[in-house]
Amino acid sequence: MIDTSAFQGKTAKYFTLGCKLNFSETSTFARMLQEMGVRTAQKSEQADICLINTCSVTDVADHKCRQAIHRLVRENPGSFVVVTGCYAQLEAETVSKIDGVSLVLGANEKASLIQFLSDAFVNRDASEASQGQNGEGKAQAKFMAQKTKDIKTFSPSCSRGNRTRYFLKVQDGCDYFCTYCTIPYARGFSRNPSIASLVEQAQQAAAEGGKEIVLTGVNIGDFGKTTGEQFIDLVKALDRVEGIQRYRISSLEPDLMSDELIDYCAHDSRAFMPHYHIPLQSGSDTVLKLMHRHYDRQLFADKILHIKEVMPDAFIGVDVMVGCRGETPECFEETYEFLQSLPVTQLHVFPYSERPGTSALKINYVVSERDKKLRSKRLLELSDQKTHDFYQQFVGTTMDVLFEKAPRGRAMHGFTNNYVRVELSPADARPEYDNQILKVRLGEFNAAGNALKGEVI
Repeated sequence: MIDTSAFQGKTAKYFTLGCKLNFSETSTFARMLQEMGVRTAQKSEQADICLINTCSVTDVADHKCRQAIHRLVRENPGSFVVVTGCYAQLEAETVSKIDGVSLVLGANEKASLIQFLSDAFVNRDASEASQGQNGEGKAQAKFMAQKTKDIKTFSPSCSRGNRTRYFLKVQDGCDYFCTYCTIPYARGFSRNPSIASLVEQAQQAAAEGGKEIVLTGVNIGDFGKTTGEQFIDLVKALDRVEGIQRYRISSLEPDLMSDELIDYCAHDSRAFMPHYHIPLQSGSDTVLKLMHRHYDRQLFADKILHIKEVMPDAFIGVDVMVGCRGETPECFEETYEFLQSLPVTQLHVFPYSERPGTSALKINYVVSERDKKLRSKRLLELSDQKTHDFYQQFVGTTMDVLFEKAPRGRAMHGFTNNYVRVELSPADARPEYDNQILKVRLGEFNAAGNALKGEVI
């Protein structure tokens, strides 16, 4: 049973690393705590609770997690520090030994975050009463993380945090055991809620004034394994929710992206936007096989070309990993030339990072850090050129833009339906534009070259 009085008057700080799914979950945790009487602490004040939602996609991510934990402990002495997320699942005992950490929750346990916090507060109060307030005899943090096969819970999440867009978690976990990846171990196997429950969450977002929802998950094309439903049926059901004017699909594996889905979004959908994010990882069939990916480059190319055939203005973002084991110079050149030939808009480039326990470590060919950096640089330059060329097509056109609140004295930004970033100068921005879809005439690039200047008409 949750002791609500334990939360009254407390303050909290939140820190998130990693993917959109993590940010969505943190935002939901924050809302749940707010409903229990917990106020979000100001930047300058010490918090009673610190919640850190971690990532473990690379060794750099692990390092950033540890840095964040140490910083929050240092800045908030005496705070109750909770660590959850992928790093907490994979390295629960290690994290629990970090000085200042109070509680570590794995993927299965974070669904019961409020209950664990309530119990921990009661136990801590009892402990302090018996030991005094000097901290003597402080025990190691409690940690709980089920094995991958035992991760069964699904934590619902539909929240916007500090943004205009809502992020709706439609799926969690992954059944793909790619050789370089630890996500299935950190998140568990694929699972999902029902279409009906997701429609209810979308309806609630609309009732709160939300206009755009991003569908998030670990492998959302796998939706339906728990409930026997299909992703295309979810898309059609959400499309009927009144009030939501835009949906975006955050990331969809190419082998799970059906032509039926593409054609529905192009011809029949009311609100699904011409915007896709599709992981490629490598444009070399040799490397794709080493990675144990479920497709080849021809299938990927066919999906891109089909999207562009039915949605010529679609924004297509692509994940690419460089420097993985087995990626010879020849394999990288295949990837570069393949991406150069495709009508994609933007590349999200990730240098390969060795992950303990992954089967990729059995591959003998290792790419040097120097070559990883050089390959990343080349792909990022290609990405910049492709994004610039895509944006250039829309200079001088008029498009609908959903604006987001601007920090005081700074430019206001928003996105077109096909994800072109638009900037309003501080002089032209208005507070009432926040969360509004307005017709905007698109001008030339801004000074940073990362958005088109806009003029509301």
